[in-house]
Amino acid sequence: MDELSCKQVVELVTAYLEDVLSTEDRRRFDAHLAGCPFCTVYLEQMRQTIAALGHLPEASISADALRELREAFRRT
Repeated sequence: MDELSCKQVVELVTAYLEDVLSTEDRRRFDAHLAGCPFCTVYLEQMRQTIAALGHLPEASISADALRELREAFRRT
């Protein structure tokens, strides 16, 4: 199966944006985007989200929220 589904694109979007997909997977990803306006919009939304929130200084998080986040990551 050569074509990616929308679900696969969503699962691969981080790797795509971080430029760590194989050449073949990137080609398949780009081919899917060329024919899928929904995934194209999703990719752009992800880019905008990263641009807006990609860096969250630790000082901007309350001590309670930071503790909860650390505990959540430890549980996974």
